[in-house]
Amino acid sequence: MSKTVLLACEKPFSAAARDEVVAIIKQAGYTANVLESYKGKAPLLDAIASADAAIVRSDVIDAEVLEAAKQLKLVVRAGAGYDTIDTATAKAKGVAVMNTPGQNANAVAELVFGMLVYTARSKFNGKVGSELKGKTLGLHAFGAVGRAVAAIAKGFGMSVYAFDPFVTPEQIKAGGAEPASSLEDLYTRSQYVSLHIPATAETKGSIGKKLLSLMPAGATLINTARKEVINEAELLEVFEARKDFRYVSDIAPSDATASTLKEKFDARVLINTVKSGAQTEEANVNAGLAAARQIVGFFERGEKNFIVNK
Repeated sequence: MSKTVLLACEKPFSAAARDEVVAIIKQAGYTANVLESYKGKAPLLDAIASADAAIVRSDVIDAEVLEAAKQLKLVVRAGAGYDTIDTATAKAKGVAVMNTPGQNANAVAELVFGMLVYTARSKFNGKVGSELKGKTLGLHAFGAVGRAVAAIAKGFGMSVYAFDPFVTPEQIKAGGAEPASSLEDLYTRSQYVSLHIPATAETKGSIGKKLLSLMPAGATLINTARKEVINEAELLEVFEARKDFRYVSDIAPSDATASTLKEKFDARVLINTVKSGAQTEEANVNAGLAAARQIVGFFERGEKNFIVNK
């Protein structure tokens, strides 16, 4: 029986990426069902009811959605982070969840430096700014994005440090950074810290006053990861205590925190209202095609690479 693959993207892929994804699905003899720019959960609940597999971006696949998905066997997150998917419920229902790590890495890394240059140069307002050359950059996690950021940082002439409990010091050195001995060591060394950690039970709310207060003069925190990892109340405390502290984020904080940052610290804050890390033509294509190929490999050859809820 032919499989039906749902491409459910509240935030759509580029047209070119979408068309290439659909082509791979059809070449496998499957039916492609495209749901884009939908509002509310009802369209997703309706569309996923007949899907054997689904490709999503930041779409929420919770218990209610999984309950509606009567024949679903696989969900692929076109990207690295998968905290918007209820992986435990999916496993209980026999639904495998995959991600596509590394496909958006360069896009996110370039965004980090686009925002950093803009911020370091005082948002191009004509006032004196600073250069990145000779400064220290700390990478909090050293996966695909962290390694891509390290490579660009070297081109800027920065000293790069990294800490990741799941990566050996030898692997960090091979990836172009110097290993920090601990998180505290990383933040103490780094004028700039770039976050690349997932939102897990251990990391949610973990970035706060204790770590940020360790950073040297002219400190800037860059967040292209998840808003949930920030302790927002303590972030505001750091802004109050440190007139040199800046925050650059690809993820909007809660409304109350965003309002305070805008009203009191606007000159030291840069926040994208729409998450843009993976919003390049190349990243759309890379992640979308990887997701489609993983679905075909799963059904046709039993491939289980990148399953995150085994």
